[in-house]
Amino acid sequence: MKALPQGQYVKHYRYGFGLITESNDEGTSIEFELHGSKKFVTRLMVVELSHLTPPKQFRAKWIKTEPAPRSARKTVARRHTASRIESASTA
Repeated sequence: MKALPQGQYVKHYRYGFGLITESNDEGTSIEFELHGSKKFVTRLMVVELSHLTPPKQFRAKWIKTEPAPRSARKTVARRHTASRIESASTA
């Protein structure tokens, strides 16, 4: 198989539908809908060109959240330590 154009929508027998993100004569990277990014040796890979239109976005992006305040983390740690000390003293 030859290098495929970037943005081509393909179907792989194992990973399903994906979008070509990079391709040359040596290697090809495909971003699959359910299995993430995979790299293949171009001349060995077996894919079918798809006539379907790719979806706008494959999966949701992770949202960076704020860490819990230090005071809340210390309270939880104290409770956990106290319960371990109580259970050790009763045994």
